[in-house]
Amino acid sequence: MEMTEDKWIDSIDIKSFLKTAWGTSGFKAPTFIQKQAIPLILEGKDVIAESPTGSGKTLAYLVPLLNKIDPEKKELQVVVLAPSHELVMQILGVIQNWTKGTTIRSEGIIGGANIKRQVENLRSHPHIIVASTGRLIELIKMKKVKMHEVKTIVVDEFDVLIAQEHVDNVKNIIKTTLRDRQLVFFSATLSDRTSQIGSEVMKDPETIIINKDEGIPSITEHYYIVCDQRDKIDYIRKIVRSSPNVKALAFINDVEKLSIISEKLKFKNMPLGILTSESSKSERKEALINFRRGKFPLLIATDVAARGLDIEGLTHVINWDLPSSPKQYIHRAGRTGRMGAQGTVVSTVTQGEENILMRMASKAEITITKKRLVQGEMADTTNRKPTSNDSKKKSSTITSKTKYQPKNNGNRNNKKK
Repeated sequence: MEMTEDKWIDSIDIKSFLKTAWGTSGFKAPTFIQKQAIPLILEGKDVIAESPTGSGKTLAYLVPLLNKIDPEKKELQVVVLAPSHELVMQILGVIQNWTKGTTIRSEGIIGGANIKRQVENLRSHPHIIVASTGRLIELIKMKKVKMHEVKTIVVDEFDVLIAQEHVDNVKNIIKTTLRDRQLVFFSATLSDRTSQIGSEVMKDPETIIINKDEGIPSITEHYYIVCDQRDKIDYIRKIVRSSPNVKALAFINDVEKLSIISEKLKFKNMPLGILTSESSKSERKEALINFRRGKFPLLIATDVAARGLDIEGLTHVINWDLPSSPKQYIHRAGRTGRMGAQGTVVSTVTQGEENILMRMASKAEITITKKRLVQGEMADTTNRKPTSNDSKKKSSTITSKTKYQPKNNGNRNNKKK
């Protein structure tokens, strides 16, 4: 008899606390990346994995690695590297949630935090740490983190961490471990450079590529509104206030511009939080905690928030400014509609930006629809009754609906290197 997907977790050889946590979390069938990556990582294989945002990548590597940890030993056994403070603390939160009731100890290490306190916390002998690369290198040089017993290193958002300013740190951290260690690289998007670096440091890695068509079915809708630059403030206010349940993340490219816009929104009595790379660690932490708790409906951010963050219940992503590339659009959009939830992405563009967005949507294979706002609700730009104000309306509200259908390039099969 064929095994049903909801019995899959019982069929793999993992410890009972993980099976209990899986059931408690309400999961049934594994996602594509979980089904393919977990057995390979359990076998001790080096893995390079590409999978869309919101497809369950974190548990795809944490489940097998938590299973491998021997809590009877004092030594550090697993290191997870992540590119931002927020992602480090998010992964740590998942670890702590999934290890409740066990003696597995975990610790988060980020730059900007009190290093003396981190050294003190390391005396508890964590079995797994999640870290930013710069601070971990610093603690290794101080001999406060001993890597000789580390069996596995995970690099989350690998394509970000191999950027020029991080790649040497990643390589140096890997060099501090013994050659029999396991390396696991995960990201939503990979590049040729990924394979190049993988071949330098990995042993016959298995490569897993999950197309977005193979991931969790997305019910995220993509819209755009054409308006004058000065009107974007009012459009964002109307989107956020369209429902009492809106939880929106708005992206602005420039920190200085973000500061000006936040002040204008506050002046118009819009409660919000701010998340930028220039915010202090405590400010960023407080903004995320309060946003997650629903203390305000809008978080405005630079792209520091676009990578890896999982904000439960995020209903909208708003592109105040256009992202720099189709890849960045996908990463921003991936903050909503995660794990099969419904989400909405709205881009506010000027007439001059409309064609840029269209080209970006086509390259990203995103279906995007032109809309207008009517009493706070998204409405088609066609099939509406004319009003007395039509002659005064700008062309941004009455042009025809435009859709860009994704290209059918076929699915890529999983590759093995």
